Amino acid sequence: MAFFLPTLPIVSLLSGGVAGGVEAAITYPMEFAKTRVQLRNERGVPSPRNPFSIVAQVIRNEGFRALYKGCSTLIVGSIGKDAVRFLCFDTIKHQFADPETGTLTPIRNMLSGMATGVVASVTCVTPTERVKTALIDDARNEKRFRNPWHAIKLIVQESGPMGLYRGLAGTTLKQAGATAFRMGTYNILKDYEKKRHIPQTILTNFANGAVAGTVTTLATQPFDVVKTRSQSAHGASTSEAIKSVLKDNGIRGFWKGTVMRLGRTIVAGGILFTTAEAVAKVLNPLFGQTSIGTMSH
Repeated sequence: MAFFLPTLPIVSLLSGGVAGGVEAAITYPMEFAKTRVQLRNERGVPSPRNPFSIVAQVIRNEGFRALYKGCSTLIVGSIGKDAVRFLCFDTIKHQFADPETGTLTPIRNMLSGMATGVVASVTCVTPTERVKTALIDDARNEKRFRNPWHAIKLIVQESGPMGLYRGLAGTTLKQAGATAFRMGTYNILKDYEKKRHIPQTILTNFANGAVAGTVTTLATQPFDVVKTRSQSAHGASTSEAIKSVLKDNGIRGFWKGTVMRLGRTIVAGGILFTTAEAVAKVLNPLFGQTSIGTMSH
């Protein structure tokens, strides 16, 4: 357990948003490859199972820029998602803290993260993930979508506004679990280090974020696979997505794309928390805050 001072909402919002945008831009090719692996193969169109082979194939056939198809959508979504994550997590965990001691148990850390994930999924993540996944899927064959705005227009025309919320159940389960494990693990590690007076450096922050990312990926991969199937170009219900995974690959199919997502999550976790800490350290003095940063309480 650790005693903490509440971070100013504006610092949480800005540091989380900047960190999310930086992380999405740097790691997008891994996200692209992971999504391609998880989507259903077209009949008669063989596709490599190895995400690294997919990257090489895309570069060879479509050019390097193709790896960034849907990237702008993910960056916008990540800025919003992580701004909401950091803001809500700081706010919620303050509410979950012991009123007398200001402490937060590991379980309450995880519950704070879970509640934050639900909020992020509904407000930002599901619609932007839907557009990103549809763009990646569409680019394989039909190529109907010219850009993110055109994709949104066609999806709304064909399925109504709720078409942007395809995969809501899978996305919300993934986000609730991912945020609980990522934020919870990160804060538990920081509490452990503070008790033992381990210096909080960039390397420490990156390592903590990487460990949190590894735990998150292994625990939530099935939700990610179902989400991707639900959010393909033509969409599918959650039950249809689950059935398609079992039909195509059996139980093992729910961990498709784990290698690439794990690589991305480890790097992303390190970048996300390191960037957020750095931005918070710059912003805190500007707003008269003396605590060490958004996630370091």
